[in-house]
Amino acid sequence: MGTRHYGYTDVGRVRSRNEDAFLADAQLGLFIVCDGVGGRARGEIASQETVEFIVDFVKGDATDIEIARHGGELDQAARQRLAALLRGAIQSACYMVHTMGEMDPDRRGMSTTASVVLVAGHVATVAWVGDSRVYLWHAGEHVQLTDDHTLVNVQIRQGTMTPEAAKLSHLKHVITRAVGHREFVEVDVRQLELTPGDKLLLCSDGLHEYLDEPGLLARLFSADLAPAARDAVRHANINGGRDNITALFVEYTG
Repeated sequence: MGTRHYGYTDVGRVRSRNEDAFLADAQLGLFIVCDGVGGRARGEIASQETVEFIVDFVKGDATDIEIARHGGELDQAARQRLAALLRGAIQSACYMVHTMGEMDPDRRGMSTTASVVLVAGHVATVAWVGDSRVYLWHAGEHVQLTDDHTLVNVQIRQGTMTPEAAKLSHLKHVITRAVGHREFVEVDVRQLELTPGDKLLLCSDGLHEYLDEPGLLARLFSADLAPAARDAVRHANINGGRDNITALFVEYTG
C-alpha cells in the first residue's frame, strides 16, 4: 500500500485511565490519533467513537483512494476531494459525538482532539482539531505540520505571550477547538507530497509536551518504527508522564 506503521499508547504515570485512541489502517492509508477531553465526562468514549466515525466516513467515499492505490494519478480536483473528505469526516464525528453527549447526561461535555493523515499515492492529506500533533521527517529534517488549537497558541500569535511563557502557563492544555464540544467544529487541512523514506509522527500532547529536548525527534525518526514509538512513550514517562501518551509512526515507502 506504500506505508509501514507502528503505534503505541500508554496511560502515563498520573492518570487512572487512557482517554487516547489511535487507529492505523494501511489498506485505506488512514492514520488517526485522538485525545479525549472530559475526565468524568467520558473522554475515552469521545476519542474511540471519533476514530470509528472517521474511518466509516472515509470508507464510504474511497473512490479517489482506490484510484491512487492502483497507480492512478491524483489531479487537483481529486486532491481537493480528499481534503473535503477528511474535513467532512471530522465534522460528521463532531456532530455525532456532540449528539451523544446531549442524549446521555453521563456523557454531556465529552469531546476529543483529532489529528488525521490520509496517504493516497504520494499525497498526504493532514486534518486536525485540537492540540494532537503531526510531525514530518524529510531529508534529515523534522517539521511540525499541525498548529495547536490552544489558548496559549492564540496568545502567542497575538503577541501577548512568548513561546517560553506558554510552556510554563497553567493554561497550556486549554484547547480552543474540539470534536464534540459543539455541533460544528472548524477543521484545518493541509496537503503535501511524500517521497520514499519520509516519516510522519502523529501524537497526543502527553508525548509532544516532552519533545523539546535537542536531537530527540531526530533520534526517534532515525530509528525503526516500533522501537521509536516505544522509546517515545518511555521518554515521556521518565520525564513525568503527566498525561496519556500516544505515538503513531508512519513511513512512506513509495
